Amino acid sequence: MIKAGIVGGTGYTGVELLRLLAQHPNIQLVTITSRKEAGMAVADMFPSLRGAVDIKFESPDTAPLKQCDVVFFATPNGVAMQQTRELLDAGVRVIDLAADFRIKDVAEWEKWYGMTHACPELVAEAVYGLPEMNREAIRSARLVANPGCYPTAVQLGFMPLLEAGLVDPAYLVADAKSGVSGAGRKAEVHTLFPEAADNFKAYGVAGHRHLPEISQGLRLMSGRQVGLTFVPHLTPLIRGIHATLYARLSGAADLQELYETRYRSEPFVDVLPSGSHPETRSVRSANLCRIAVHRPQGGDTVVVLSVIDNLVKGAAGQAVQNCNLMFGFPETMGLTQLPVMP
Repeated sequence: MIKAGIVGGTGYTGVELLRLLAQHPNIQLVTITSRKEAGMAVADMFPSLRGAVDIKFESPDTAPLKQCDVVFFATPNGVAMQQTRELLDAGVRVIDLAADFRIKDVAEWEKWYGMTHACPELVAEAVYGLPEMNREAIRSARLVANPGCYPTAVQLGFMPLLEAGLVDPAYLVADAKSGVSGAGRKAEVHTLFPEAADNFKAYGVAGHRHLPEISQGLRLMSGRQVGLTFVPHLTPLIRGIHATLYARLSGAADLQELYETRYRSEPFVDVLPSGSHPETRSVRSANLCRIAVHRPQGGDTVVVLSVIDNLVKGAAGQAVQNCNLMFGFPETMGLTQLPVMP
C-alpha cells in the first residue's frame, strides 16, 4: 500500500482522480489540497464520493505532501513546477497532470504558456507519460508528465503509421473534437449551457497549446520532422474526444493488421474491426482508447478514428496507469471499470 496526495482536487480532473484512487486496492489517499476549500469534507463538495472518500481538503501549506509516496498535481499550468523540486528532494515521486513538464524545449513551452519556467532543469528528467510509447522509462521515473487529452488521442491514432514509416510525416492532419469538461470547471461564458449546448465550433485554428506537445511526440515516433495541422473543436458533450486523423500513404501494408499487431498487448487500446466507427460514448468513464483505421476508396489517404474519455485516458486514468507502472503494480489495477451507457 502506497500513500498518495493530490494537489488541487476541486476540478473535473481532480474529482475523476479521486474516484479512481478511492477504488484502487494498493493506494491510500492521505491528503488533498485546496486553499479555498480547506476544512471542507471532500464528500460535501462531491456527493458522488460519499462513503468512499472521508478526508477533508487541506491547505497546501500544511498538507503532509512530503509524507506521501506519490503526489498528483491536478492543478492549472504553472503550479506543479513551483513545488516539484522540493517534493523530489524529499523522496516523493510526482505525476503532473498539467503541462509543466511535457515539452522538452523550455523556450517553446514558455512561448506557448506565457510564463517563465520555474525549474527548467527538471524538464529533461521528466518522462512523458504515454505508456504505449514510454512504458519502461515510466517504471523508473521520479517525475512523470501526464499527456494532454488531445495529444493522447492523436498520438495513439498516428503511432503505428509513423513507427512503420508508412505515411508522409510532412502532411498530417488532426481534426479533433472535445466535450465541454475539457475546458475545466471554472465559470466562463463559452462553457455555459446556453452557449455550448446545441452548438458546434472550431477554436484555436491559428495555434493551440497542445500543438507543440503533439508534434514533439509524432516527431519522436517518426524520427523525422513532422508537418501537423491540428484543429480542435468544442462539441455539446460533457465528456469525450473524437480525433479524425488524415495522412498520405507512402508505403504498402495491411493497415488493419498493422494496428492490431501494434496494440495487441496494450490493455487500454482497442482496435476495432475493419469498417468500424468508434463512438465517444463507447469509452465514457473508462481508461480506453478505441481506434478504427480506414482507407477510403482504396486511395492514398488513410483515415484513423480515435476516441477517448478526456477525463480518464486523457487525464486521471492515464495518471493512475502511470502510477501503477512507477510502483510495480499490475498496469490495469484500479482501472478495469467498464464504460458507462447511455
